[in-house]
Amino acid sequence: MIVEAAGDFRLDDEAATSFLGAALAGALKAGEAICLTGPLGAGKSTLARALIRALTTPAEDVPSPTFTLVQFYEGAGLKVAHFDLYRLTSADEAYEIGLDEALEDGAALIEWPERLEGHLPPDRLDIEITIDGDGRRARLTPSGAWEGRGFEFRS
Repeated sequence: MIVEAAGDFRLDDEAATSFLGAALAGALKAGEAICLTGPLGAGKSTLARALIRALTTPAEDVPSPTFTLVQFYEGAGLKVAHFDLYRLTSADEAYEIGLDEALEDGAALIEWPERLEGHLPPDRLDIEITIDGDGRRARLTPSGAWEGRGFEFRS
């Protein structure tokens, strides 16, 4: 079923979070970003890992880029860069480590996008993940090219 990339999605478990990430991989295009916000342990890395594996291979090693700040992946049809901006002190640092280039060559997943201080990519899907009882809730807010876009999702 095609659903609009906007609104709230209930994620009952880690598998549901992974399923959402894999589903969004099919809609992501070059020049776009998916920005993930939420508290530590909410599932940002789980969603990012599933999205990257959907674009590359199911066995792709996808470490958290917390210390490296960015990891690059070659998907079959789309390059993707996974940024973790938690340790940055200014928006300029994200561009110094290759955010512009990543968007020119492919797409970007950005954890902790609030570190960009209002310098977010214009064509993006913002996903806020919150803990909701035993599960999670993902609020999707599209901007730019993501507005009105749907993706294949079975909740």
